[in-house]
Amino acid sequence: MITIENVTVATVDAADTVFARGHVVVGDDGRITAVGAGDISEKSGRIVDGSGCLLTPGLVNTHHHLYQWATRGLALDETLFGWLTTLYPIWGRLDADVVGAAAGAGLGWLALSGCTTSMDHHYVFPRDGGDVLEAEIAAARKIGLRFHPTRGSMDLSRKDGGLPPDNVVEETDEALAATEAAIDRWHDPSPDAMLQIAVAPCSPFSVTTRLMEEAAVLARRKGVRLHTHLAETDDEEEFCRKQFGVTPVEYAERVGWLGDDVWLAHGVHLDDSAIAKLGATGTGVAHCPSSNARLGAGSARVRELLDHRVPVGLGVDGAASQEVSHLGAELRQALYTARLRGGPAAMNAREALRLGTIGGARCLGRQDDLGSIEVGKLADLVLWRLDGMGHDGIDDRLAALVFGPPAPVELALVGGTPVVERGELVNADEEELTREARRAHRKLMVYR
Repeated sequence: MITIENVTVATVDAADTVFARGHVVVGDDGRITAVGAGDISEKSGRIVDGSGCLLTPGLVNTHHHLYQWATRGLALDETLFGWLTTLYPIWGRLDADVVGAAAGAGLGWLALSGCTTSMDHHYVFPRDGGDVLEAEIAAARKIGLRFHPTRGSMDLSRKDGGLPPDNVVEETDEALAATEAAIDRWHDPSPDAMLQIAVAPCSPFSVTTRLMEEAAVLARRKGVRLHTHLAETDDEEEFCRKQFGVTPVEYAERVGWLGDDVWLAHGVHLDDSAIAKLGATGTGVAHCPSSNARLGAGSARVRELLDHRVPVGLGVDGAASQEVSHLGAELRQALYTARLRGGPAAMNAREALRLGTIGGARCLGRQDDLGSIEVGKLADLVLWRLDGMGHDGIDDRLAALVFGPPAPVELALVGGTPVVERGELVNADEEELTREARRAHRKLMVYR
């Protein structure tokens, strides 16, 4: 049992309740047994003094490519398509060793940034690369994060009108079979699952229509979720209109990719009709404001998405398109991006926190157990220290977290188990993770 007391609690419940001085109790089963104002009279187990801190639900990362940690700092001035064509040949040399090292560093960094649940969209499977999915799952288990890797795929190479080179794509049947095998081996459907798999063909410009259609059928037969990139750039819009005669969202609808079991990465270039369709079908969006800014792709219409009841979560995206990869900092970036589009009323601090917590949980289908601090929910919690120089004097601690500099993580719990303590990883050595990631980077770049 753990009791966190003397702390400001942002519950992110339906009423956005905040206790200026409150407490949270975590039971031995890893779920929240009490939350409220003031002190709690009967205490047992570990007692954590949260003075000077803010307690929030753990952040949920809804879009990432962990392997890209090994290829940061490249194609810095390219649009998405130019960036991809530069990096595809390097990614063609990925193997399980590189992916495991990159995932370890990427997930460790996410944990230090307040993330307790992360997905990963992996879609590059070189033939001689070994089991790269197993490698990143092992990395997540080492760090201790709740993990939602997706079995991605690409089967439309450059010679067939797609963007990726031939050596990084799979045959359609091969990709579908491997995806089903990954679900059978790894997916845990239980409410307290630490590992769940989703089905994730990469994008309209790297995947055939047949793969999109059959992947959706497969996912629904298996009872798992669907994820892909959509409407990220003007180039993608042009590609869809030229190849399919429709917009990206119209294409998604045509191939069975709208529904409350689907969440889409980016959703930058959406017209009113597309936003209405997403809202009507409950299709989610992973908002990646820093990556979209880095690639000059544009800014998503998040205010309009939220107004249409679209589930919206936050994602750091791949580390090669957003080298910071700090999920806590993405709260502020999301707020600033919304205000650049719609002024200061477009988003406030509480809405930004909702994107990073319950919004992300909705995208992953985990809102019944994650994303808010309520009795019965899993104790995935982050205690942010806000009494240092960078935050002192901002009396509203939620405002301090979102508007201030990235806050140190005093304690992060996943199912009541510590994964970060006083700004350090509990289960892994940061220097070792860095060394392994550096080695992976050099291994990939030696033939560049």
